Amino acid sequence: MRKLIYGFGVSLDGYVNDRDGNIDWTDPDDELHQYHNDRFGGLEIALNGRRLYELMAEYWPHVPEDAPPIQREFGELWTSTPKVVFSRTLTEVHWNSTLVSENAVDEVRKLKAGGDGVMEVGGASLASALMPHGLIDEYQVFVSPIVLGGGTPMFPALDQRIKLRLAETRRFETAVLLRYLVD
Repeated sequence: MRKLIYGFGVSLDGYVNDRDGNIDWTDPDDELHQYHNDRFGGLEIALNGRRLYELMAEYWPHVPEDAPPIQREFGELWTSTPKVVFSRTLTEVHWNSTLVSENAVDEVRKLKAGGDGVMEVGGASLASALMPHGLIDEYQVFVSPIVLGGGTPMFPALDQRIKLRLAETRRFETAVLLRYLVD
């Protein structure tokens, strides 16, 4: 069965973006950027909600030639990695992506059962829909040293607790990684 990771940058007070939807405060240093490149390069499938897909599609397929090599590398990884985009409003997707407009929970169950690689869910709304169903196997939380005071929370209100076990911590200049496995 495929493993599903929810990895995301988050403010110290638990938000993935600010009240205006901005994520500019999550800009990684080179070490963290390379970590993300290596992590993303190991994915079999990336699962994206509409908002994250649109945000990523604005930049990564069009990285300028004069951009730093680490950014060009991620642009190539992002465009070539198979993606499943969950949206009821999009009519088409590009860059090695498949559009799914039906039940995300059922589709993710099928994807998990269809192999033994690693998938990552991107987008707080999509992850929030999967959490109550026990579909996420690992949480990679990249905590940035900022308090936003509002925005989109990384975690939704849940009816039941999700018990986690700390597997790793790692300090970067611009964030601290907390990696948890679901018990």
